[in-house]
Amino acid sequence: MPHYRSVGDVPKKRHTQFRSPDGGLYAEELMGSEGFAGASSLLYHRRPPTALVAAESWDLPDQPTVANHPLLPRHFKAHKLDAGGADAVTGRQLLLANGDVRLSYVVADQPSPLYRNARGDECVYVESGRAVVETSFGPLSVGPGDYVVLPTSTTHRWVPHEPVRALVIEASGHVGPPRRYLSATGQFLEQAPYCERDLRCPAELPPGSGSDGETEVFVRHAGGGTRYAFSQHPFDVVGWDGCLYPYAFNIADFEPIVGRVHLPPPVHQTFEGPGFVVCSFCPRPFDFDPAAVPVPYNHANVDSDEVLFYVGGDFMSRRGAGIEVGSVTLHPAGFVHGPQPGSVEASLGQPGTEEWAVMVDCFRPLSIGPAARAVEDTGYAWTWNSSG
Repeated sequence: MPHYRSVGDVPKKRHTQFRSPDGGLYAEELMGSEGFAGASSLLYHRRPPTALVAAESWDLPDQPTVANHPLLPRHFKAHKLDAGGADAVTGRQLLLANGDVRLSYVVADQPSPLYRNARGDECVYVESGRAVVETSFGPLSVGPGDYVVLPTSTTHRWVPHEPVRALVIEASGHVGPPRRYLSATGQFLEQAPYCERDLRCPAELPPGSGSDGETEVFVRHAGGGTRYAFSQHPFDVVGWDGCLYPYAFNIADFEPIVGRVHLPPPVHQTFEGPGFVVCSFCPRPFDFDPAAVPVPYNHANVDSDEVLFYVGGDFMSRRGAGIEVGSVTLHPAGFVHGPQPGSVEASLGQPGTEEWAVMVDCFRPLSIGPAARAVEDTGYAWTWNSSG
């Protein structure tokens, strides 16, 4: 993260004695990235956060993937996946994955367990519903259109206030704003489509501070899953400061970049991760050259598999293809794709678009998970054939 924050009580100097009113020392925890060379934060606990009392294997759900073979563009209807009785951690249903990223869909109406993803950052797009994400840094209230970025190993849990539908992007490393949006010191540049003011961060201490009693934390890690038990709750934080923490950013705060003729998808980029990027398609005026063709031209993704999650509005280039809110499309490298038949002519002279979509471009081939296979529209590949 590019800017410093401080919440609660912290000492004047780091790594110095910091005592509670009864004279006991608070326990300092450094949460840092890239082996002490990246962004970090210091959290101050009432008791040491290391007091482990038990550990056992947590069997992660078996969600095997298969190759996209034969190589086809694909359409999955996520709203057909089972809903109800699940939480936002253990209820994830795998759509697509490779060695860099896992894309899952979840419908959650139950509180999740306390959880850490030790494999990488998570970026969760909330399609609908409202929840509080309780974290060791403090709570974040989230709702429709929010991207929620959770740094690696952040202890947190999802508490829905109403059922939440979400796309979960699990990275194998760190997720953040594209580097071209930032100055050498990490400040958002003037030409960036969003800035620090658009990010919502924890502003109060976490719930459950000072609570006693053995507490379970579920951890996903390189070897699988482990369920830990600690002698006290990890949210016993009295203060923290630094530049690494969870935050939320709403898609409606993304400022679209438009041009005289059609601009390619990098103008929609919102985040970058190892081996993938995340883009936001938002309502915007169309290109303003009188002869411009507003919908995308046919293009071949020679280096990436393109995933689009349709979350609202009318996606003009996909008319007639059965696309609806909740649709997820995969256009793989090696397939030339573009607007559906008739949509180019229909777009001419239109003033703008009201589409909302999240795109994840992955630079290694994606395999298909069981949830996607269960809700695939198998006729999608043939919708570019105007003869039917």
